[in-house]
Amino acid sequence: MTTSRTLETFEDCLRADAEDPIRAIRDEFDLPVGVLYFDGNSLGPRPHSASACAERVVHEEWGTGLIRSWNTAGWFDLPVRLGDKLAPLLGAGQGQVAVTDSTSINLFKCLAAALSIAKQTQPARRVIVSERDNFPTDLYIAEGIIGFLDSGYELRLIDDPAELSSAVDADTAVVMLSHANYRTGYLYDMSAVTTEVHERGALMIWDLAHSAGAVPIDLVGADADFAVGCTYKYLNGGPGSPAFIWVNERNMHAGRQPLSGWWGHARPFAMEPGYEAHEGIRRFLIGTQPITALSLVECGLEIALRVDMSDIRQKSLALTDLFIALVEQHCAGFGLELITPLEHEHRASHVSFVHPEGYSIMKALIARGVIGDYREPGVLRFGVTPLYIGYVDVWNAVDALRDILESGSWDRPEFRERDAVT
Repeated sequence: MTTSRTLETFEDCLRADAEDPIRAIRDEFDLPVGVLYFDGNSLGPRPHSASACAERVVHEEWGTGLIRSWNTAGWFDLPVRLGDKLAPLLGAGQGQVAVTDSTSINLFKCLAAALSIAKQTQPARRVIVSERDNFPTDLYIAEGIIGFLDSGYELRLIDDPAELSSAVDADTAVVMLSHANYRTGYLYDMSAVTTEVHERGALMIWDLAHSAGAVPIDLVGADADFAVGCTYKYLNGGPGSPAFIWVNERNMHAGRQPLSGWWGHARPFAMEPGYEAHEGIRRFLIGTQPITALSLVECGLEIALRVDMSDIRQKSLALTDLFIALVEQHCAGFGLELITPLEHEHRASHVSFVHPEGYSIMKALIARGVIGDYREPGVLRFGVTPLYIGYVDVWNAVDALRDILESGSWDRPEFRERDAVT
């Protein structure tokens, strides 16, 4: 595959797109004309197949099948069937993944289960280690559990990945990290970190929200303990589509998942007054599932499974290399500071720059049809999704950024006005 080192002109980018072996996958998505979409790391675009899927679920399965569709259309098994379908993209085994609930709720389940395991085996360990720059909901969930337990637990935060080794000690029960940092795109070495955490006697939880579908993942090979993530980013499941949860088989029965809803019961339709957890991954389900949203997840998964993850990764690195190089060449002198790692082994699939006027610049870009997003403080974030972004797209996006910076067109009142969602 062509790399960014050979791409110096617009014509080079045209040629690279023509030679791209996964270019045809782009046609699977309904991308608006005149839009360059660099926000798939926040919300993936709609697969063409999603409309027909929604039509079938609403009009046939719900409209005609009615309640019978829990059986006839396979609604009851949908969370675990989709989990098995997703599993190869996570390096997970069959029966280890369920698609259900939100990332925050799934993280609560995992963290509670991990703490219960630690309490059984090493009760003196009362520290949860995470990263100050972790996605905020992860930290909020940890704070909530600590406040609820009120038993001397502590959240210990690191400010740099290099601090992890010194932060994990004999008091640590659980380490909870995002595989790919949502702000910078820093990518942890999952296997190395998990091994180190285990050697120090702690359990490892990974948040895969910004890496699932974008980079190769091997949860079983890394021997992680728990993992969560969402399906609406690189997996293109739709806005607010259900998240996923993965549990290492050794932890399936070892820890207690406290949200013991009826869908996690061993015999949910026996309607027994007492709770008995299911033997498998279903024990991490809670209540009745959102079938329409769940069904749409399959559209994105089917596209992702058509492409070898090594091809996605190779193209992702080539595209992000190109983005970084073009900004360096064409936008120098305008105060943009790259915060995404240059090293391939530590770079996920988005590129981020800091600028004091980052919000207004991004809003001006969006008005030009180049859709990225903004994160505090001052971060312009560009998701580079190889399934539908090409080399010419990167060239044109950086050219628009250059023009906005040179002209100062970002400095308008309408671009300074803050929207509710950034």
